[in-house]
Amino acid sequence: MSEGKIRRPKAETPKGFRDYFGTEVTERKAMLDAIGAVYHRYGFEALETSGVETVEALGKFLPDVDRPNEGVFAWKDEDDSWMALRYDLTAPLARVAAQYRNDLPSPYRRYAMGPVWRNEKPGPGRFRQFYQCDADTVGSGSVAADAEICAMLSDALETVGIPRGDYVVKVNNRKVLNGVMEVAGVLDPKDPAKFEAERGIVLRAIDKIDRLGDGGVRALLGEGRKDESGDFTKGAGLNAEQAEVVMGFVSAKRDTGAETVARLRELVGTSAIGEEGVSELEQIASLLEAQGYGPDRIVIDPGVVRGLGYYTGPVYEAELTFEILDEKGRKRQFGSVAGGGRYDDLVKRFTGQAVPATGVSIGVDRLLAALRAKGRAAAEAAGPVVVTVMDRDRMADYMAMVGELRQAGIRAEVYLGNPKNFGNQLKYADKRASPVAVIQGSDEAARGVVVLKDLVLGAKIAQSATLEEWKDRPAQLEVARADLVAAVQKMLAQ
Repeated sequence: MSEGKIRRPKAETPKGFRDYFGTEVTERKAMLDAIGAVYHRYGFEALETSGVETVEALGKFLPDVDRPNEGVFAWKDEDDSWMALRYDLTAPLARVAAQYRNDLPSPYRRYAMGPVWRNEKPGPGRFRQFYQCDADTVGSGSVAADAEICAMLSDALETVGIPRGDYVVKVNNRKVLNGVMEVAGVLDPKDPAKFEAERGIVLRAIDKIDRLGDGGVRALLGEGRKDESGDFTKGAGLNAEQAEVVMGFVSAKRDTGAETVARLRELVGTSAIGEEGVSELEQIASLLEAQGYGPDRIVIDPGVVRGLGYYTGPVYEAELTFEILDEKGRKRQFGSVAGGGRYDDLVKRFTGQAVPATGVSIGVDRLLAALRAKGRAAAEAAGPVVVTVMDRDRMADYMAMVGELRQAGIRAEVYLGNPKNFGNQLKYADKRASPVAVIQGSDEAARGVVVLKDLVLGAKIAQSATLEEWKDRPAQLEVARADLVAAVQKMLAQ
């Protein structure tokens, strides 16, 4: 094949995926370290599992069932078994809890952080790979475990830089919703499989109340809804009376937790499962209040249902309440950055025995975006001090300089490109956001000195030659070679 006909691969990121560079990676790590410290303080242990699980172990819990393999990236292994990339960190935890149940303490409290993959239709801000940060308690049926997760989530948000007043953790209970659906006639306690499809549609419809509003949710509870693009989503087929019961649940929030609970108690009527859920909400509110977590941080809100199908009891969601500007310049609230709940049946799939569990997952990319929107992400890290190369045969001298800087804890590097053009070395330092360039030619070496170029000051002077605050600081400084480290430290401090 001739040179002109060689087919070269296209250098592009796969659809629905993205690359992360420099500051994005360090910001994420700093945030995860801060959250991990909160989880650790609460007594949770770190766990890392493989990114790949068997399809059988993952189960089928993604709400988007219109994609191949129900929303997961799956393939057939050489022994004909199906493997898939994990779509969350909870399903792998259920597998671990079952596999190591004789070795792990009970309850088992763990936190995990890492990428997950979903074979969903990508869109603006919606990627097929994203990070999650989870904490779960497996083996405790006490609602104290749920209350603790909510308190820990509140602490984690404040620790990373979301102050009180800029967020709220909303708590609800799936059992209350089940009671409401029983009253509405779409749940038969004697035959849980009956109306299962309808209940799934109801759950997802309520979960979209903020986006679709009352009218959109009512449409999905009934015959269905056509969106702006003309796509039709099949509804749950509820009649007007049934839909009214469900909508009453959605709008049950009152000014105080006690009033909300009283309204929910009215809605569930004689449903045993509904009454159980209401009582659990009362207990959670009481436990949180005893620890000082009031309605300024955590509230009971019937609007929270969570879309995933495996929740069985309390569910919770962290919502950021401050306003940002969207891509069209309109003000809107930032919205949800974390969610979770109780999933008592997930481990049972493996063992046949009921194992209570509850946990929360933080959407890492969304929380990072929120911190950036408020200017609270970690300040952009300065690049390394760059030691330039004036004489290529004196590379050992330059390496000695950079070694001394690193020993002192200063981020530093020697320019390793072609040193022929000195201007290119300074352009490189600029591209690396370097604060200081170290220069030593043969003349400086003979006199035992080095030149330090303050690149931050140089940039500011270039922007405005009349900056009074900088006029007494030289943009370039000659110091004794022996004073290199101390002089760089002083320049960085300024």
